Amino acid sequence: MDDTDPRAPLRVPELRAALLHPAGPLRRCEVLPAAGSTSTELLARVAADPAWADGGLLVAEHQQAGRGRADHAWTTPAGAALTLSLAVRPGVPRARWGWLPLLTGLAVTRAVRAATGLAAGVKWPNDVLVPAPDGADLPGWGPRRKVAGILAEVAPAGDAVVLGIGLNVDQGPAELPVPSATSLRAAGAGAVDRTALLVALVGEVVAVLERWQDHDGDVTAAGLDTAVADACLTLGGTVRATLPDGTELRGTAERIDPQGALVVRDASGTERVLLAGDVRHVRPVGELGSQS
Repeated sequence: MDDTDPRAPLRVPELRAALLHPAGPLRRCEVLPAAGSTSTELLARVAADPAWADGGLLVAEHQQAGRGRADHAWTTPAGAALTLSLAVRPGVPRARWGWLPLLTGLAVTRAVRAATGLAAGVKWPNDVLVPAPDGADLPGWGPRRKVAGILAEVAPAGDAVVLGIGLNVDQGPAELPVPSATSLRAAGAGAVDRTALLVALVGEVVAVLERWQDHDGDVTAAGLDTAVADACLTLGGTVRATLPDGTELRGTAERIDPQGALVVRDASGTERVLLAGDVRHVRPVGELGSQS
């Protein structure tokens, strides 16, 4: 393979030169040929060596047992996606950590938009969606498909968080696991340089989180609440939330509260506050989102 092949291996020397201190924002960066889950691997490294928590990045060319919310597992073909985990110490009040998946989603959205021109957006609390190339509606998803997922996990010591990101880049339709999934190529972006995209993505995540941390996790003071709301496809739409006990809540997604929870107004006019850990699914009743 050469560098023009969209599934060429990541150019590790280039990644390290761009991302590692002092030229870049990270302290450690390692690319594995394969891993079950980059987050599982990185959590173990943080536990064994806390220095990994200060800006440590672990990337797998082939992730074989990725983990999402509600213990959903997924795999990716070798060289077809970006599967990575980044360890950070938030350094802000823990009550504000609920914003981490949303802020990471905002960063991924910005990187995808800049690299591909696709109208990416955030689906609360931790997915990134792009328009389906044919514009077809899919029940529960409308005319959009999932291109990336994010999982934030607190490290055992409790002062660090591992942010797992899986971004589909080059999969064809036959390689996608479910109809609601897509890739950048399948969505119309064409061939994408994964190395350049990874550098841009990590840069966006770090920039967003630094802005958040500089304001002690106050998203309003940082102007990030508005940025997330503008990128959030869920807001303004009628949604159906499935709760852990199997019951459903229907209503209008009104806003995101100061802790990163979704505020839904039900048919009676009562506002219900949904924390990410308290819901199994949030799906649109009609078309997902009126914003892009």
